[in-house]
Amino acid sequence: MQDVFSRLTLLRRPRILARAARLGAQNYCRKRDLRRILGYGAVPKPAAAVMRLLEIESAFNAARLAGEAGYSLIRHVDVLIALAGEAGYLHRPEHLRDAGTAAHADRRSDAAESAAPCP
Repeated sequence: MQDVFSRLTLLRRPRILARAARLGAQNYCRKRDLRRILGYGAVPKPAAAVMRLLEIESAFNAARLAGEAGYSLIRHVDVLIALAGEAGYLHRPEHLRDAGTAAHADRRSDAAESAAPCP
């Protein structure tokens, strides 16, 4: 079985999906976004969240490749954003993980700067 980091490095998606995920990860807030994607309740630890997100993303990618009518590009990008955000969260030093967002404050967009901080 592969560990979390090797599964993330082996993930290959079209360039436009990867770019959308990188841009969206700048405003990623794990409390808000993980609850919306994984369901309400306690927010899992980063490694567990990545594993669950990888399973969800795999299902979305299979639907994309099969051309299924129920495939949602928006939900797929949403899950990819959460994956990118959680991967950034995993790579951060332990003392910085309590900030609540995977993005550094200076990388956030203007719209996010004017919004309320991540809860």
